This record gives sequence, structure tokens and C-alpha cells, in this order.
Amino acid sequence: MPNNTYALFPKDNTSNNFFLMAGPCVIESEEVIMKTAERVVEICNRLDIPLIFKSSYRKANRSRLDSFSGIGDEKALKILAKVKTAFGVPLVTDIHDAAEAAMAAEYVDVLQIPAFLCRQTDILVAAANTGKVVNVKKGQFLSPESMIFAVDKIRQSGNERIVLTDRGTMFGYHDLIVDYRAIPTMQGMNVPVVLDCTHSLQQPNQSSGVTGGNPQMIETIARAGIAVGADGLFIETHPDPSHAKSDGANMLHLDRLEPLMQKLVRLREAVVQL
Repeated sequence: MPNNTYALFPKDNTSNNFFLMAGPCVIESEEVIMKTAERVVEICNRLDIPLIFKSSYRKANRSRLDSFSGIGDEKALKILAKVKTAFGVPLVTDIHDAAEAAMAAEYVDVLQIPAFLCRQTDILVAAANTGKVVNVKKGQFLSPESMIFAVDKIRQSGNERIVLTDRGTMFGYHDLIVDYRAIPTMQGMNVPVVLDCTHSLQQPNQSSGVTGGNPQMIETIARAGIAVGADGLFIETHPDPSHAKSDGANMLHLDRLEPLMQKLVRLREAVVQL
């Protein structure tokens, strides 16, 4: 097993590696989740990458009413919990409302606050009060400096277990850019910082109502994130993104995960030695 303690408590990292949050965008079936988890765990074990397995039990932020949002909250969370039972890895999932924090906390180790909700006081406080690690995604509409207020809300609620994730900043109406200055800026708040390599490549607000993406640039984003010292990477991956029910346009094909991780581990080794 990799040193999964680092994923939740970065100061305890013995591998001196980055940690990885990875998995399908949303829980669409037990088969997809378990197949993906088995492969991701195998890769991370081999490369000594601390892993937090990720999948959303529901997608609340949908452009169209007929977009897939989930299979039912409790059913999905129970499937996610099977990953921890089978593979012994910590779990992360999104919550979308303060009332969901306690429910999700029964199943996962990390509660993730979606970018569009990162300023919502009630949801931040509710997540903090569970005692779980809280991963807050930086809003596409915020400067990295502004994330200190989200951090303070969680700390003032008595929880120091905080992670911040950059997922790009709005650039015009239909694109995002990554400002790599955000990583050291947010690390200055004394929290680990993750770079979301897949959502940073979304092309939102398409006329079809289905979010586009630019997955061929995932490696570029990831390499740059490691080079500037990101503590962790967030990568959504799926065994068949073209048939995924959510965010297939920007997920990494599962077959491409291992060669990418091999490159990034070598890059991390070089960066640490500088």
C-alpha cells in the first residue's frame, strides 16, 4: 500500500511524492467505479503515490435539466464506500449543500466544496464541523488571494484540516486558464494545494449545454503543476470517457494514467532535488 496518511496529513509524507485525487467524475455504476479503483490503486501502489479515490455521488451543477446527475445519493455513497473496504484507500466526494455534509461524512474522509460554492459560509462551516478534511476548490471567479476567507471560515469553525484546489480561472465566456502563481500563493496560507488537471481544461457554457474539454493538454497542465511545487494533483479518469455520463470531454482515459504518473514521479524527483 502507498503511504495514504500523506493524502490526509501532508506533513507525514514519507515517499516525498505528490498525492493524487483520482477517479470518475460521478458514480454512474458499481462496475465502472470498482474497475477504475482497482486500476488506479494498482498504479499508485507501484509508483508510491498516496491516493485519495474520488467520485461524486451526485452532480448538482448541470447545464441542462436532462443531464445525468446521479443514481441516488445513498446508493452512490454505498458504492463509493466499497472502494475503501476493498482497497483501503481514503475517499473524497463533493457536497452541494450544508445539509449534505453530515450524510457524506459517514462514508468519506474528505469533503470537497465545489468551486461555485467556495464562498458559501453555511456549507463551509457544516463541512468543517464534521471534523473531516475539507478540500475547497477555488472559484473560477476568484483570485487565489481571496481564498484566505474560505480558509479562515473553516479554521474559525475549529477545523485545521484544509486543502485548497485550483481548477483554473475564467478566460472569456468559454474557456479557462491556469495561473500557476496561485499554487505558491495559496500554499502561503499554510495549507496543501492541489492542481485540478482535468476541470482546468473544461470549456464551459457551450451552446449545446454539454461542457466541452481539452484532454490532450492534461499532461501539460500536470507537468507544470508538479514543476511549480503543487502538493497534489486532481485527475478525473474513466475506462471509456467517450461514453461517460458526466464530463467525458475532459476526463483522462484510464489507460493513459500510468504512463502519465510515471513521468510525473520522475519530474517530482527532479524538482525535489533542486
